[in-house]
Amino acid sequence: MSVQISPYLNFDGDAREAIELYGSVFGAEPAIDTFDSVGPVDDPATAKKVMHSQVEVPGVGTVMASDVPPGTPAPPHGTIALSGGQEEREQLHAWFAALSDGARDVMGIETAPWGDEFGMVTDRFGTVWMVNVAGAPAT
Repeated sequence: MSVQISPYLNFDGDAREAIELYGSVFGAEPAIDTFDSVGPVDDPATAKKVMHSQVEVPGVGTVMASDVPPGTPAPPHGTIALSGGQEEREQLHAWFAALSDGARDVMGIETAPWGDEFGMVTDRFGTVWMVNVAGAPAT
């Protein structure tokens, strides 16, 4: 078994929509548990919010997300980096295009000064995604 780092994103009511988008981008079905699916809930406004969700990105890892309970400030979204080599280039470009739908602050994928292809996008939920495709090996 190896250690894996998994990003865990917090939202203020739109975790379900976000994790469903990420599932569609990565071709995987997200697992979603609401607050009321794991036990009694005192506040009806919390019942159907996402207590925990995750989507397995095949061959990459897991993205997890939840809604914060009412009255709890949602922390700022983090940045998720997706990196691969030339053999993953097509897949990385496709994921970037899908994440760019409805996004803001899109910096398209271009050859970076360090020789790799690099792009960055802030998706419609405020999550920043960085995509890096390693440059072709020197011959």
